[in-house]
Amino acid sequence: MIVARLALQSLWSRWLTAILTVAAISFSVMLFLGVEKVRDGARSSFSNTISGTDLIVGSRAGSIQLLLYSVFRIGNATANITWESFEDIKSRPEVAWTIPISLGDSHRGFRVMGTTGDYFEFYQYRRHKKLTFQSGHPFEDIFDAVLGSDVADTLGYQLGDPIIVSHGLGTLGLSKHDDKPFRVAGILNKTGTPLDRTVHVSLEAIEAIHLDWQGGARIPGRSISAGQVRRLKLQPRSITAALIGTKSKLRIFSLQRFVNTYREEPLTAILPGVALQELWQLMGTAEIALTAVSAMVVVTALLGMITMILTNLNERRREMAILRSVGAGPRTIFSLLMTEAGILTTIAVLVGCILLYAGLFAVQSTIDAKYGLFIEIDPPAFRELAILAGIIVTGFVAGLLPALRAYRMSLSDGMMIRN
Repeated sequence: MIVARLALQSLWSRWLTAILTVAAISFSVMLFLGVEKVRDGARSSFSNTISGTDLIVGSRAGSIQLLLYSVFRIGNATANITWESFEDIKSRPEVAWTIPISLGDSHRGFRVMGTTGDYFEFYQYRRHKKLTFQSGHPFEDIFDAVLGSDVADTLGYQLGDPIIVSHGLGTLGLSKHDDKPFRVAGILNKTGTPLDRTVHVSLEAIEAIHLDWQGGARIPGRSISAGQVRRLKLQPRSITAALIGTKSKLRIFSLQRFVNTYREEPLTAILPGVALQELWQLMGTAEIALTAVSAMVVVTALLGMITMILTNLNERRREMAILRSVGAGPRTIFSLLMTEAGILTTIAVLVGCILLYAGLFAVQSTIDAKYGLFIEIDPPAFRELAILAGIIVTGFVAGLLPALRAYRMSLSDGMMIRN
């Protein structure tokens, strides 16, 4: 207790240097924990995008590629699935429900996805949560559109507003299906997933807007109006992928084997959870590199603390000599320097945690709205507590070098007058 009181008084006498040291270490701790929080948040956001889906079926491709374009709207499919093949898979006895999806168009930089009413009934995210409507309803008319919350907020859409779908991807939208405008029929509540940045339309609508198109352009001299389309009985010719739920978990692998060995066309069926694990393994190197960089920042801050203490030792020779003269032994001097380093590190860790959580409270909603990355504000996990404890212990150990130097100082050296 006496050593701790002496250390606090000594630091208080050098408060400006101590505050700067604490600031450097606290910001490095905040960065280190922030990287951990963002990494966990990214994994959680990715994992929460889809829940309750047993299989994803698409054209023959890698599992990660299929997962990215069908769930996260990243990239494009190499080929489509014919409607006949989808109907064949749908009729299998193992299948409980299916959600066909069709991708390829966009609206002002947001992906447009064709699907059916089953999407709003069976799709789940974030531990079996179902989609809910902020306002409006699912498709009723062929040209109804349901918007994700980010689409509506960014573009300022309300129910009943007209929207024009563009052919292909991109923000310019040079080729527009402006002869067949859609109407906003519903707006979904925010999910914190790529669904928030998606415009949902019916599969029949995707087929309708492409009736007079071929090869990515309008067919010259051919025009089919929206009114004429409504009188047609439309059926999709192909889809991009399908999400499937099975009647029993025991039947997943038999259905997967059937799809992967399907003779009519080359198809792939993946388990979303397994594909996500493959994605994390692929990103593992980047995560390690990011963690290593943030750890080096902490080490640099601790080195700065050691430098500060060592630099001040020359100025504190008389202080050490006085302590020795009133009965403080070398061990007391040794403990004093180590305790100072430990106190600085402990205070810095506490301040770093406070800054981190204050920052998370301030930017959580913004990050969620702009990037779809939901970072939970929860108490530090065991791994994070272990990291913080390790930093504090490292801080005490970092005081060893200046403590050893002070230990060797003699009374005569401290009282010596130097020119």
